[in-house]
Amino acid sequence: MVEKNAAKNADVSVPALGPLGMLRWAWTQLTSMRTALFLLLLLAVAAVPGSLFPQRSVNPEQVNQYLANNPGAGEWLDRFQLFDVYSSVWFSAIYLLLFISLIGCVIPRARKHAKALRTPPPRTPARLSRLPEHGTVPLPAEHDGGPSGAAVVQRAAELLRKRGYRVEARPEGPAPSVAAERGYLREIGNLVFHVSLIGVLGSVAVGGMFGYGGQRLLVEGESFVNTLVSYDSFSPGTNFSEESLVPFSIRLDRFEVEFDRESKTHFGQPIDFTASVTTTDTPGAEAQQKQLKVNHPVRIGGTAVYLVGNGYAPVVTVRDGNGDIAFQGPVIGVPQDAAYTSLVVIKVPDARPDQLGFVGFFLPTAVIGEDGVSFSADPSATIPQLNLNSYYGDLGLDAGDPQNVYVLDPSTLTELNSRNLDAGGIVLDAGTSYDLPEGKGSVSFDGLKRYVALDIRHDPGKVPVAVFSALALMGLGISLFVPRRRAWIKVVEAGARSGGTQSDGTGERIIEYGLLARGEDPRLVAEAAELRTLLEREWPGMVRERV
Repeated sequence: MVEKNAAKNADVSVPALGPLGMLRWAWTQLTSMRTALFLLLLLAVAAVPGSLFPQRSVNPEQVNQYLANNPGAGEWLDRFQLFDVYSSVWFSAIYLLLFISLIGCVIPRARKHAKALRTPPPRTPARLSRLPEHGTVPLPAEHDGGPSGAAVVQRAAELLRKRGYRVEARPEGPAPSVAAERGYLREIGNLVFHVSLIGVLGSVAVGGMFGYGGQRLLVEGESFVNTLVSYDSFSPGTNFSEESLVPFSIRLDRFEVEFDRESKTHFGQPIDFTASVTTTDTPGAEAQQKQLKVNHPVRIGGTAVYLVGNGYAPVVTVRDGNGDIAFQGPVIGVPQDAAYTSLVVIKVPDARPDQLGFVGFFLPTAVIGEDGVSFSADPSATIPQLNLNSYYGDLGLDAGDPQNVYVLDPSTLTELNSRNLDAGGIVLDAGTSYDLPEGKGSVSFDGLKRYVALDIRHDPGKVPVAVFSALALMGLGISLFVPRRRAWIKVVEAGARSGGTQSDGTGERIIEYGLLARGEDPRLVAEAAELRTLLEREWPGMVRERV
């Protein structure tokens, strides 16, 4: 017999799925809730490298510096797009699969729930005593003045409907009953949560495609117009077009910093930044006066302008060896410490007969230390001073190769001024000038201005993301706290309770009820007690005992 069964099993062949069957199987796996949760977790893990490695979309200079410092590892990291994580092929693939998986999960569940909303509550069980919560309320016979079974069922249906149940009365038959169910809102909340997740993903994608961001340093008195050429750095979305730029303008009128002058432990630290700006929404529009603060951006035409940095900009005039003005204007100082000691680099490619370059520090409150070296003792511009070294030669700008404006390479230049030379370094107080050695020209410190670093962001998906996020939280709360319950109430002869067939012959009846929760419901006991109370309150003169 065993050999016969083995031979029979050996002859059984499993049918091949085929291409269409494989596609159906793959679609079923992709649209399962388990896969959606796994992809959501995978997306969170895939986003981690974006916080570990510099990103080109945020700071391309930092990426170039990383590649220069780590040529071996940097090349491989770049191959795997770890410097462009959020636009990489693998991140986009996870994002797209999650999007498809959520849609594939939600649509069938929505159809199933829509069908459930039209389906009447389930039939009344024969034995309510088997349910987790059940009980009985005695009811006299009709010939003793008791209500009819149909009347009891109709009234019980009204009571359950007031408690939020969807009911169906079944007054016919020897045991009239009413079936009720509530908690459909729980599944609706679940669907709202998942639809909102899809909305968040879609909104983020819209922001990534049609949004843009850029940075600009703005000195007091200067204006910024929202055009591509006005940005210091710019990061467009994948579907960005220059025509989508709203041509607003913003002018920095005044920038003020409030420093702590009372605390002994935090003396000199900045406590408030205020940029007074003038904005226009479109060319020719009425100008508006606004204040820009940290975490309080100015919004113009759907674009947000954030204050992300600030510093000093000494106003410098450089004359060349022919006595002509080769450079004049504010120079951005890059702060190096809390006292606003700022790195200053000046490149003068138009100087003749030789190009000139300067590098040094700006000190807001210059004080000479015990070692004879000047330093800034306070961030306020009380005693502003420029300390510079000068060079002449070929700056390398004529070749057209891009250079960092805040870095001067002295390897190809000849030094004119420094501590190591007899001429010494250049020390300029406000309103003073210095003649360069060998008749190369002069440099003067004419005044001082403040500048701000602006981050300009246009994200059309930001508001939808906020709306869908709020809906997701609301849907999650509903799905967590709304219970799904079923309740049944029926009227039976006293001897026919719980499926019995024999009556005791007295004509007395009982109201039997039972409740069942779908999932965990710690409040089911309280609901059963409340239902019993309602039944006893409805027929108070007919209660003789509790079972």
